[in-house]
Amino acid sequence: MAFDNTITVVGNITRDPELRFTPSGAAVANFGVAWNKKGYDGKEDEVSFFDVTCWRQLAENVSESLTKGSRVVVYGRLEQRSWQTQDGDKRSKIEIIADDVAPSLKWASAQLTRNEFSGAPGGGQGGGGGAAPRPVSNEPSAPSYDTDEEPF
Repeated sequence: MAFDNTITVVGNITRDPELRFTPSGAAVANFGVAWNKKGYDGKEDEVSFFDVTCWRQLAENVSESLTKGSRVVVYGRLEQRSWQTQDGDKRSKIEIIADDVAPSLKWASAQLTRNEFSGAPGGGQGGGGGAAPRPVSNEPSAPSYDTDEEPF
């Protein structure tokens, strides 16, 4: 029996995304998200904090597009990391490994630009390459088909 480990969190970014690169050149961005739960019967709001990690093209797009205070929708999976401090104390942390991050449009609007597909393995998640971003249009465009391919 398979178990699904997905989570969707809507909240505000608590710190600007930090973009770094692994020794192999993969982009990784980290940021925090806070989610507020309204208190009942005059109780204070309860706040939950989540650390979020994004990889490859998603990491680059997040670091270019989002800042502290932005309201976002984060879709991903939970992952636990464990380590030992220099003093020998054992620590662990649960974080969200993001599959997708989007601005929340509940109280804001957004201007989108589409990045060209780079053709890299992993669905265009390669580092860089491709053409400059182009604006996204809501107008339908005529589909293009290979001459040997059925249009469906």
